[in-house]
Amino acid sequence: MSEPITVQLCYALPHKQELLTLKLAAGSTVQQAIDASGLLARYPELDLAQCKLGIYAKLVKADTALRDRDRIEIYRPLIADPKEVRRKRAEEGKVMKKGGGALPEA
Repeated sequence: MSEPITVQLCYALPHKQELLTLKLAAGSTVQQAIDASGLLARYPELDLAQCKLGIYAKLVKADTALRDRDRIEIYRPLIADPKEVRRKRAEEGKVMKKGGGALPEA
């Protein structure tokens, strides 16, 4: 029989972050880890159909097999589309600053 694997599950809320460590059977999937964590019961508003999943910031599907020491991340949907926000600023004539300010003259 294979050794169990240890994984972390991360779910960030606006006011706090859940970081759980789980021991699972080798060959477990991302979905099985989420089910075993109890997050869905603790946060009934968490809709996995609306959220993306990742392992160390790389997007994965729920049926992805886990390896020892993986960190599963649940990404909440964006509140505002960054491209749309920039487009609105440009239409309003607002200047977007990049960096720490003006360059010193030589």
